[in-house]
Amino acid sequence: MLGQITFTAVIYSLIAGAVPAFVWLVFWLREDAVHPEPRGLIAATFIGGVIAVVVAIFAENSIHDIVTDQMPRFISWLSNENLRYTLWAATEEIVKIVAVAIIALNSSYNDEPVDAMVYCITVALGFAAIENTMFILDPLSHGDMLLTIKTGGMRFIGATLVHTVCSALIGFSLGLCFYRRAISKVIAFVIAMIAAIFLHTIFNVSIVASSGSVNGALQIFVWIWSAVVIMIVLFEEIKAVKPKLKIGN
Repeated sequence: MLGQITFTAVIYSLIAGAVPAFVWLVFWLREDAVHPEPRGLIAATFIGGVIAVVVAIFAENSIHDIVTDQMPRFISWLSNENLRYTLWAATEEIVKIVAVAIIALNSSYNDEPVDAMVYCITVALGFAAIENTMFILDPLSHGDMLLTIKTGGMRFIGATLVHTVCSALIGFSLGLCFYRRAISKVIAFVIAMIAAIFLHTIFNVSIVASSGSVNGALQIFVWIWSAVVIMIVLFEEIKAVKPKLKIGN
């Protein structure tokens, strides 16, 4: 339950939530420094991620009501919370890719394999910026500065990276098949989407299971940061994809 929400609290929460996202955005844009994307399109894609949060909130509230009140317990692992976390993860990954598809993927500027990865990461960071703001606003509205700082720090190294890694994985799949036929792109996209939803779900479930334990959280973030290292490698692989690698089905 939110405490007293003031204009100052909202501004501070927005700054604390957005700054980490901008830091990561600058970091990842450097991976496409040779042929950078138009700043206006990057900004639009980032805003698309912000708007996607609103869509996700309404969808996730509906999912919560359906799973809690109507879903029968037919498989133990998928009962209630685990099913809800899976559907929430799927919702967030879907709204993010829809946003980036509408804004950037059909643009004439999406003209090389690495571009899809850049745009997917950008929309993810826009999404994470507002999601971070919402999480930080709760303790800040109660005047709990220690929890506010802790929440902001954990979001910076945790949830923000999860959104980035999951979206980057989808962007990588699109870039890898950039010069291939449509059917190859569809297959790669579906596989990457499933993997992203699985990764996102595991993170959500693991965070809850850690019950606020510092050691548990650090263990989770170890493999998230490992994924970031892998993502850097994937960037290099994508930049090496050339038209001569076009393969028919």
